Amino acid sequence: MPHETVKINERTWRIEDSGVRVFLLAGDEKALLIDTGMNLPDAAEIARELTDLPLELLNTHADRDHISGNSSFDSFYMSPNEEANYRSAGGMGTIIPVSQGDTIDLGGRVLEIVDLPGHTPGSIAVIDPECRALISGDPIQDGRIFMFGKYRDLNKYVGSLKALSAFDGRYDEIWPSHGSFPVSPSIVSELITAAESILAGSAEGKKADLFGNTITEYTTPPAVFLCD
Repeated sequence: MPHETVKINERTWRIEDSGVRVFLLAGDEKALLIDTGMNLPDAAEIARELTDLPLELLNTHADRDHISGNSSFDSFYMSPNEEANYRSAGGMGTIIPVSQGDTIDLGGRVLEIVDLPGHTPGSIAVIDPECRALISGDPIQDGRIFMFGKYRDLNKYVGSLKALSAFDGRYDEIWPSHGSFPVSPSIVSELITAAESILAGSAEGKKADLFGNTITEYTTPPAVFLCD
């Protein structure tokens, strides 16, 4: 399926790929691609059509719909806690480990890593002070949040969202990998409430089949949670 490139500002783009969103951020010295989508084996080429700067890659996590173009990069930034998930999906290349508090300097544009484990063990987000945005990957969105199968942990997910309060005031909007773009930071508290109701057994769910898996689908005000 064709992708769509949308210019956010002079140094920032989003690439829409079959329901998955990839970001490209440029600084003065280099550019950073955030994820490589589900059907974008040529993600690096798409990025190089938008900027002449040296290009690096960061993965928010390693689910298959975020790594389709990783083979174009010999190395890339990723949480070390995500390596098992990445290798199990056939991912190749060298992981440059990043974790909360680490920064990536693009030259005049310094990005900060935030850990968001739960959706996967090594899910991370990126704070971009230039756009006052939190690039959240999958955990924060108003679409469907996969929380079934190996590597998912709903308790850790809730803890991660609660820990985000330490960054209040650092961003004005959230840029998810799925669903609406952008979303308000107020969605975080709504997602916490929804996930806690699932953990408490008070949320109403319905059985469904997804990719041959029997799951429980919880339709909550902010998002749909797909759980074991």
